[in-house]
Formats: sequence, structure tokens, C-alpha cells
Amino acid sequence: MSEKLFKLKENKTTVRTEVIAGITTFMTMAYILAVNPNVLADGTGMDKAAILIATALASFIGSVLMAFLSNYPFALAPGMGLNAYFAGTVVAGMGIPWQTAMLAVFIEGIIFVILSITNIREAIFNSIPKNLKYAVSSGIGLFIALIGLLNAKILVQGSSSLLLRTFSENFHSATMGAIIALIGVIITSILLVFKVKGGILFGIIITWILGIIAELTGLYVPDAEIGMYSVIPTSVISFDLSSIGNTFGKVFTDSNISNIKIFDFIIVIFSFLFVDLFDTLGTLIGVSSKANMLDKDGKLPRIKGALLADSIATCVGAVLGTSTTTTFVESASGVTEGGRTGLTSVVTGLLFLIAIIFSPLFLSIPSFATAPALIIVGFYMIGNIAKIDFDDMSEAIPAFLCIIAMPFAYSISEGISIGVISYVLINLCTGKIKEKKINVIMYILTILFILKYIFL
Repeated sequence: MSEKLFKLKENKTTVRTEVIAGITTFMTMAYILAVNPNVLADGTGMDKAAILIATALASFIGSVLMAFLSNYPFALAPGMGLNAYFAGTVVAGMGIPWQTAMLAVFIEGIIFVILSITNIREAIFNSIPKNLKYAVSSGIGLFIALIGLLNAKILVQGSSSLLLRTFSENFHSATMGAIIALIGVIITSILLVFKVKGGILFGIIITWILGIIAELTGLYVPDAEIGMYSVIPTSVISFDLSSIGNTFGKVFTDSNISNIKIFDFIIVIFSFLFVDLFDTLGTLIGVSSKANMLDKDGKLPRIKGALLADSIATCVGAVLGTSTTTTFVESASGVTEGGRTGLTSVVTGLLFLIAIIFSPLFLSIPSFATAPALIIVGFYMIGNIAKIDFDDMSEAIPAFLCIIAMPFAYSISEGISIGVISYVLINLCTGKIKEKKINVIMYILTILFILKYIFL
């Protein structure tokens, strides 16, 4: 059945490889089960338990859709950044009720479905030059590594120095977590040097075990005030699913736009639309480049199915009660482990479904345990930088700007924006337009990006 559905031999993979890849992807994404409920609940007042269930269900449905509509090893979940914008800017900042904000997400998803069916999103993907696609992949590598460093508190936002530099005078749990994460990077690297199958997954598990040992021996003391929680599961199973009723379907029953300025509502929809569109395209470009899935023209076969899965998942997520569901860049961890088909996505999706019942167990996986995986995946993805033509400055400079913008701006979509704008303007001003045969969509994107910076 697996061979018939996912064409494993054609993609030069096995069931074992795909299962390990799916588990690895889930382990690097599992933090979303803890983070998304906190982000949304803190900013909106939504029920945290309901958000966790909605997050898991949206991830399951989105990942399975990706598997059967495209047969690609990409997993989906409510997107980071998009959830913060939903809670902090739209609900808390603009005073829009969360049910109405969820309606904006649902409408955005419907627009995405239309754009996917009419090939507009596919055309945008195909219009981006090869060197810029390699840059997107490399930039995402740095972005993923940065997420890992921040998650493990190896780097601290707003600080110019490593947390570890001051551990001798200010030793606490965050420092211990950072140390364990660095040890995890070394352990994972050793496993990969010896070509251990599933090395990244084993690295996560071993790092988690080290965290448990550190907590049992008193070296690591949970401290909720600095975001360091117990890594020892207090329970394994939870069967209370009733809370989902606090968010499910509220997008239709409780949303009300009569007291909201229609222009503000439209701005919210298009803000979600813009970020989701280019985060998704960036992730597809980056992960598919890493897996050598792009054809000789830099196009991704079956991309329509992937984009459609992403669009439908956003609509489903809004109905369940979570912000925009999107293709996760952490899918690169499973690809790095050899995942090449939708079976990887199915495994990841099923683990999200199981996580609803085993949520206490999965929620105890600390961010410092998954950080080594993200850092190593970043290393793998930065390798695409070698494919960029650095002899042609009109190609190399926009690629460089795209790469550095992603981690520095902490946004995949910002990196794409800066890359596209600089690529078109540099080639336009140097008279290389005819030589490069730049797609007309690139001009349109440049204008839209500039307008975005002016008005949004």
C-alpha cells in the first residue's frame, strides 16, 4: 500500500527511512504544541487547552493533505510569527475580537485556495530565478539555526553577548539548558559523522535524557518566569478533549464585523495573506532545494497540490480555532533524514493526532532538546549557497541580501521581499534586463513589495 500510494522505490526511499524522517520532523515541530497555545491565549484570552487540541488537529489534517495532494515530505502547523501577529497586533493591538480575527484567517485561506487553483501561486514560485531560490534555501538555513540558538537560550534576544559568557556569575536553569543544547549539538554531529541512521532524532532524544538527568540531580531547576519548564513528564496520557468546543466553529457563530472598520479588516486579511504566501513559498523553495526536488528549470513538480494543501489547512485551522496553518520550515529536518515522500508527512501528522492524547509527554520535550536538530538542519541547508553564481554580481548581491535578511529580520517573507526588490532594481539599473529575461511577475512583485513597505 505504501509503495502504491507514495512510490517509495521511484523516490529511492524506504518505509523505515520515511518513518524515521516523519518522527524527526515531528520532534522538531512538537514545540508548537506548547508555544502556540501560550501565544494565542496570552494575547486573546482564548482557552489554552482548546488551542492545543486545535493546533494538533490542524497539523494532522494539513500534513495528511500535503501527503495525498502532493506526495511531498512537508509538514504543516500553525505558523510562528503569524500567531504572534494574530494575538498581539490584530486582537490585542487593534481590539478585534479573536472570533472575528479568525474569520479573517478563514477568508485568507479561501483566497489562497482560489490563487492555488488558478495557478497564480505556482506562477509566482516559478518566476523566482534559480540563484535567488538557492539564496532562499540558504537564508532559511540561517533562520532555522537562529531559532535553535534562541530556543535553547544560547543566544538571547536583546543581548549582544552569549548567555554562556556570564554563566559563572549568573548561573541558572536557562544557562544549564544552553549548555545541554551545546552538548546535544556535539552528540548529534558525532552521530552524523558516523552516518548513524536517524542521527538527528537520536540527538533530540539523548539531549532530552541529559535534561532529565540534569533536573533529577538538581543541575537544572525549572523556572517558569524565564520560560524553563520541567522536562520530566508528570503524566503520560490525557483524555479530556471537551475544551475544543470553546474554539471550534466560533469563526461562524461568534464573529461580528459590524463594529469594525471595513478597511482595517481588509488590511488584516491581506497582511495574513502576504506573510503566509511568501513564508510558504520560501519554505517550499528551501526544503525542496535541499532535497533536490526542483527540476532543471528550478520548478517544483506537483507544487499545485502542495499549495492547495496549505490553503485548505488554513481554512480548517480557522474553523478549529487556531491562527494561520502553514508549511513548516522544520520539515527540513525530516528531509535531512532522508524523507522524500508523503509518507513522511503522514507519520508526522499521525504523531500530532496521537499527541492530543499523549500531550503531557510531548509537552515535556524541552526546546533545548530540539535546538541541536534545528542548528544541524541549518548547517545542511546553508550548503545551497555553493550553487549561487558569485561571479555575477547582479545575481550574487541580491542573493546575499536575501540570505542575511531572513535571520536579521527574523522573517522568511522579508528575505524574499528584499531579495526580489534588489534583484529587479540592480538588473534594471545595470541594463541586464534583456540578458536575464526576468519574468514579468518579478516586476509585479517588486512593485507590490515596495507598496507593502509604504502602506502596511
